[in-house]
Amino acid sequence: MLDKVLSTLKADHDAALAELFEFMKFQSVSADPAHGGDVRRCAEWLAALLTRDGFTASVEETGGHPAVVARWQKAPDAPTVLVYGHYDVQPALMEDGWTTDPFEPQLNEGRICGRGASDDKGQLFCHIAGLRAHLRAVGKLPVNVIMLFEGEEESGSDNLEGYLVAKRSELACDAVIASDTAQYTGGRAALTYGLRGLTYLEVTLTGPNRDLHSGTLGGVIANPATALARMVGLLVDESGRVNVPGFYDDVTPLEQWERDAWAKLDYDEAALAAELGVTDLFGEPGYTAVERMWARPTLDVNGIWSGYTGEGAKTVIPAVAGAKLSCRLVPDQEPDKIAELVERRLRLSCPPGLKMEVKHLHGAKPVLLPSEGKFVDCAKAAVGAAWGEDPVFIREGGSIPVIETFVRVLDAPVVLMGFGRPDDRIHGPDERFHLEDFHRGMEASARFW
Repeated sequence: MLDKVLSTLKADHDAALAELFEFMKFQSVSADPAHGGDVRRCAEWLAALLTRDGFTASVEETGGHPAVVARWQKAPDAPTVLVYGHYDVQPALMEDGWTTDPFEPQLNEGRICGRGASDDKGQLFCHIAGLRAHLRAVGKLPVNVIMLFEGEEESGSDNLEGYLVAKRSELACDAVIASDTAQYTGGRAALTYGLRGLTYLEVTLTGPNRDLHSGTLGGVIANPATALARMVGLLVDESGRVNVPGFYDDVTPLEQWERDAWAKLDYDEAALAAELGVTDLFGEPGYTAVERMWARPTLDVNGIWSGYTGEGAKTVIPAVAGAKLSCRLVPDQEPDKIAELVERRLRLSCPPGLKMEVKHLHGAKPVLLPSEGKFVDCAKAAVGAAWGEDPVFIREGGSIPVIETFVRVLDAPVVLMGFGRPDDRIHGPDERFHLEDFHRGMEASARFW
C-alpha cells in the first residue's frame, strides 16, 4: 500500500507545487490590519482546497483572524492525530532587501522563494500532500486526522488558546504533529524536542512636550534618546550576559547528555560567522553557539527610534524615544515574570525628568517535549526513510507559542517534525524552501501516517 501512496505522491508533485505557489501569493500578514482581508481570503482558499481533497473543512472564527479546521475521522479503531500549522506570514516589502517580489513565488536554483515558503506554508503543505496521497491512492487514511491551521501565529496566537479551550472535546486527540521547525544545519535530518519561549516589550521615554533646540536648551533637560540608549545598553553586559537581577534564577541547566550529544554535531561556528558577514560570533561566555541558540536565554533590541534621522543636520533634543525588546526564554522561565524584571531594571535606570511607559506586547512559554514514545518513533522512522539517515534530536531557538498550549490544554504529546533548514531566511528577505526538502517533507508525512 505504501508503494502505491508514494507513487501517487510523486505523480502529483507538479500539481502540488503549483498549488503551493498559489497559496503563497496570499499576503496573509496577520500583524498588519491592512491585510485582514487577505488573511481571510487565504483561509477560505485553504478550506476550499481541503474540501476538494476529501476532508470536511471549514473556516472557524476565533475572535481574531480565523482558523481553518479540516477532518477525516472514519477509522474508529485507529488513533487520532491533530496536525497543526499556520497560514499567516511575517510582513515582507521589497525595500526590506528582497531580490524578487515576496508574494510572487518562484523557483530559483532549486529553492522555492517567497514569503511563507518555509514558515509555514511550504511545511504545512507537505502534510496536505502526504495525507491526500493516501486518499487518492487507497481511498482512506490509516489514522483519524484533524488539521488545525492558525491565522495568528506570527502575531502572537492571542486567540488560539481560548479557541482550544472552547473546542477541547472536538479537538481531542492522541497526539499533535507540527511542522514549523527546521532540520539541522545543511539539511541533516532532525527532530526538535525543545523550543525557547518569548517575552516582548515596547518601552517609550517621553521628555519635553516638543522637540527642543539643542543649542538653546542642551544641558538643562534630560534627552530621551540619550537616556534610552544608556538604559538599553545596561540590560546586557559587555560579555553578552543579561544584566537584569533575577533573570537567570529559574533557568533549568542543560543536561550533560545534551551538551555531549550537541558537541558531536560539530557545528561550524566559523561558517556561520562567514555566512552572516561578521568577523566573530558573540554571546554568553561558557557556552557554544549551539547551546546559546537552543538552550540559553537572551535579551535583544529589535528596534530603536528617536529624533531626526533625515538628510543633513537638525539640532534637536527629541521629545520621545522608543525601543522594542525581546527575551528568548528557556525552561523554567515565566514570560510575565521576566517582563516584570526587565521593566523594573529599566525604571531603576530611568533619569528624572522623563516619563517611561512599558507595554508587554506578547509572550510564550518555553517547552520541552518527549524525545521517545510511539509517535516520536513513527516520526523518526518516517523522516529517516525520507532523508536516508537517522534524524538527530535538537532544540530550536525560536518560539511557537501554541505548542505549550497544546500540551497543557489537549493533554497530548506533541511531535515537531520540521522540514525546513536553519538558513531558509524565515522572517527575513528572500525566504526560501529547498525543493528537495519539499519532496522529502511530503514523503515523510506520507510515511508517518
